[in-house]
Amino acid sequence: MTQDIHQRIARAQAEYVRCIDDGDLARWPDFFTETCTYRITTADNYRRGLAGSMVYAASRGMLVDRIASLRDANVYERHAYRHLLGQPFVIAESDGEARSETAFMVARIMRDGSTSLFATGRYCDVYAFNGERAMLRERVVVCDSSRIDTLLALPL
Repeated sequence: MTQDIHQRIARAQAEYVRCIDDGDLARWPDFFTETCTYRITTADNYRRGLAGSMVYAASRGMLVDRIASLRDANVYERHAYRHLLGQPFVIAESDGEARSETAFMVARIMRDGSTSLFATGRYCDVYAFNGERAMLRERVVVCDSSRIDTLLALPL
């Protein structure tokens, strides 16, 4: 594993969570390749190899639609996230791609100012490298708990 790969993934992770935490969701799909997978699942489903997911998207277009529906169709209590990330662990790299895992914690901040721990888990990713940029070809958000206490509206 080269230090360069680790740094590029760490930078991509930081930009990704900053986009979400700052509420700039229109840019969120730009972190993914055109053909991609994004899903949110539980640790139990992931461990057992089950495809069941709380959120599933099979292309960047589906991610764009998800963000559009947040603005136009979904009804949910407005809130924001604050992500805390561990260092990415690069599992493997080959042919312009790298597999990595990164631990995360997400706090949810409600409009009234109350803050609570919303989710913990890990990102299981496949990054494709386009020049200097690391882009997600696959992101599986593996939540430690199967209990989500509200509509999972915003991306994790």
